[in-house]
Parts: sequence; C-alpha cells; structure tokens
Amino acid sequence: MESSNLTSVTEFILLGLSTRPELQVPLFLIFLMVYLMILLGNLLIVLLILRDSRLHTPMYFFLTNLSTIEVCFTSCVFPQMLAHFFAERKSISYSCCVLQFFAFLSFGIAECYILSVMAYDRYVAIRDPLR
Repeated sequence: MESSNLTSVTEFILLGLSTRPELQVPLFLIFLMVYLMILLGNLLIVLLILRDSRLHTPMYFFLTNLSTIEVCFTSCVFPQMLAHFFAERKSISYSCCVLQFFAFLSFGIAECYILSVMAYDRYVAIRDPLR
C-alpha cells in the first residue's frame, strides 16, 4: 500500500521586507536609489573607457566587462524586488524563480572569473614588468 504525494509547486509566496505597509515606500525609495546608482556608475565606467582611447588596455577591457556583468547581475534581482513592493499578490512562479536564480548564479560566476583574470593579469604585470 504505497501512497505518494502528487502535489506540485507552481509558485512561491514572497515574504520578508514588504510585510509592513509603513516601510514599503521608504524601502522602495532606498532600493531604487541603490539600483539607479549601480546602473549609473557602471554605465559611466563603460562609456568613459569606450570614449577615451588611452584606456584601451587589457585592464580596462576587463573593467568594462566587469561593469557590464555587474549591471546584468543587479538587473536580475532588483527590478523584480521593486515590483513586489507595491504588488497586491506577492508571489513568483516556479519557472520565473528558476530562471532568475540561474541568471543570478551565471552572472555571479562570470564576475568571479573576471576578477580572477584581472588578478592574474596584475600578477603577471608585477612578476614580468617588461612584458
């Protein structure tokens, strides 16, 4: 006599920062300002490096990639979080959650690789300064 549970998860109910209504507007404004500063700072770095020809060296190439990945990395989470501050139904579908988690991990791993390559580039530059 085998009984099995055949329930399936279709969505997750989000609890956390937005359960207190009096904190929704201040938290929304704080997170929106942080997100906009991240976007503006990283996009300014990319535009400055692309515009100035003296900055077309390998380290600045890696810095451009790091800034681009940082924009993508933060854009995985922040817009969804900001949208849920004022949403009536605070839930996310299972497939959307998996996609967001996959993108978050992918960009996080890519950022670690870029930082490793930048560290190796500095190591080689210090070890063999005439190359």
